[in-house]
Amino acid sequence: MKKVVNFTVIVLSLLLIFPVGNTAQAAGDLQKSHPFYEEIAYLMDKGVVTGYPDGTIRPDRVVTRAEAAVMIGRVKGFSEAQQETTFSDVPAGQYASGSIAEAARAGYIIGYKDGTYRPSQAVSRGDMALIIERVFDLNFIYFHDIKDVPDAAYYYDAITRLIAANIAIGYPDGTFQPKLEVTRGQFSAFLARALEPEFKNTAAIADSYKRDKTKTYTYLRNERGESVDRFVKVPGIDGGEDQFVWETQIGEERYPELEYETYKEFAIGYPYSDHNAHLAYPVRVGKTFVAAHNPEAVYYTITGVDQTVETEYRTFTNAVEITTNDGGKYYMVEGFAVVKWIQADGTIYSELKDVE
Repeated sequence: MKKVVNFTVIVLSLLLIFPVGNTAQAAGDLQKSHPFYEEIAYLMDKGVVTGYPDGTIRPDRVVTRAEAAVMIGRVKGFSEAQQETTFSDVPAGQYASGSIAEAARAGYIIGYKDGTYRPSQAVSRGDMALIIERVFDLNFIYFHDIKDVPDAAYYYDAITRLIAANIAIGYPDGTFQPKLEVTRGQFSAFLARALEPEFKNTAAIADSYKRDKTKTYTYLRNERGESVDRFVKVPGIDGGEDQFVWETQIGEERYPELEYETYKEFAIGYPYSDHNAHLAYPVRVGKTFVAAHNPEAVYYTITGVDQTVETEYRTFTNAVEITTNDGGKYYMVEGFAVVKWIQADGTIYSELKDVE
């Protein structure tokens, strides 16, 4: 009986390599109501996610280390031809041996100290972060406290890079749950977010202040005229993978910028540099927060909610007013970030002009 069960598992695993249809409509168990329907459909169209012979995708089934290797191999265009590997438990006849060997050579996956890869083991959220970080060569990091991920944890940097890249956000209680097993749907969502800005929009808290990464934002600047912000790819460091960032264009000059948001704060930062908090959560009038350190702490205060503020783009009635330490004020709106900034002398430093 055990041999029959093992044979069945091998056959089902082998069939993961071959598509039964590269559209979500072909998946009998993938409903449009599924939280990761769009991401899975996107990867199916790209041939990264494929189904089982019964027409199912099984999005809520855990993703194994072998399946993860196959999926990232397809993203990178690796050969899936079976071959010898360096892992004692992945013989050439194993269905994912080619993907595992190629991914290991590229440095995207590593085995255990005993020389095994453990292909049937489920991928944890911590290990998922490491895989995504390596595959996409994530450069930018956002240092902040994660309750269940100490700084010394082997996946700490990878997790903070996923947060900086708008691929993951963690949980409302401030945890990341790195040991929690990842489903096929969740792994698909992480891959889709790494590949396509549209899906990065879903890596956000409820009532997020982040801007829509598929749109272009134009601002009026009192000193420098007009600026345009777009979410684009810029070259990585040392010949690494291109990275998605917000890029501000003023004339011929371009400046990269990052938006960070957790359940604790919304912040703006620059690649390979510090970040400045623009808003602290939960939003509450009278709340004071540390906006920056230069080198001493700089404090801002939330002085109003549901404020009406006029901009060249439109009038907002749900703005949060923040007063700076020097008496200036700026206004933030859900889905738009900062829409207007007024300096202490009353002059407008920045104002949203258009969104398209």
